[in-house]
Amino acid sequence: MIRILCIGEAMVEMSQAPQPDLWRMGIAGDTLNTAWYLRRLMGTDVQVGYLTRIGMGDFSGRALDFMAAEGIDTTHVTRDPTREIGLYAITLADGERSFSYWRDSSAARRLANDPAVLARALRGCALAYLSGITLAILPPEGRGHLMDALATARAQGTQVVFDPNLRPRLWADADTMRATIQQAAAQSDLVLPSFDDEATHFGDADPAATLARYLALGAGHVVVKNGGGPICWDGAHGAGAIDDLRPETPVDTTAAGDSFNAGYLAAWLARPDCDAAVRAGHALSRQVIRHPGALVRAALPPA
Repeated sequence: MIRILCIGEAMVEMSQAPQPDLWRMGIAGDTLNTAWYLRRLMGTDVQVGYLTRIGMGDFSGRALDFMAAEGIDTTHVTRDPTREIGLYAITLADGERSFSYWRDSSAARRLANDPAVLARALRGCALAYLSGITLAILPPEGRGHLMDALATARAQGTQVVFDPNLRPRLWADADTMRATIQQAAAQSDLVLPSFDDEATHFGDADPAATLARYLALGAGHVVVKNGGGPICWDGAHGAGAIDDLRPETPVDTTAAGDSFNAGYLAAWLARPDCDAAVRAGHALSRQVIRHPGALVRAALPPA
């Protein structure tokens, strides 16, 4: 059994329904979205687990039930007696999303408080996946615990996959965000940045600059997502680029990058070919953005 562990925050998602003044409730979150798509793309010989912390109330219980029902292993979901699950709402304009968050005191901010919990969860994992949002919600001590646990797991053979997913509103300041993102990338086997974010917050002139910067930090391999434009990669598994990817007019760009990451990883684990993995990630993402919401069953290939 191959074990994949995704680490981050599960949240209640409220998205606008077609009917005026009605909202739909779901459970989502950037790394949970990737876990959900991975579970659906991988065979029964792969276990996809999720590490987070939730509360004891009804909405937290719904999140736990949802993950279990969707085949995501919840062994490493811990419960907090005093905090609850966070919530966000999505509003759309011409397919582009904006978010309102209620997460400042979410239980997930304590997901890395106990180093022993992290060590148990990561032990024996083939792959650990996290994002910049995972790191952003943690206090400095918890962030340090998680980085140390990942370094130990990596030394024992776990492949660390990191999506920088830059969200400055979650960080105390831009300097802390940039420093932490670079530290995490430096100890990752695969980094999956989005060029528009990297250009905005690191000043990269083009995707090649993003590749070069992360490789110089020590990342093992880097694939730069590019919002429907050419995608390039470089590192331990060779260099290349694809510039013939079919674009899509989005209905909702929620989980575009999360689903790309899942499609890429599932294809790569099946056959380590960067070109094929990029095309698989793009194909899934392209289908996801044709539908509202983060988790789109209609975007998945038939079972």
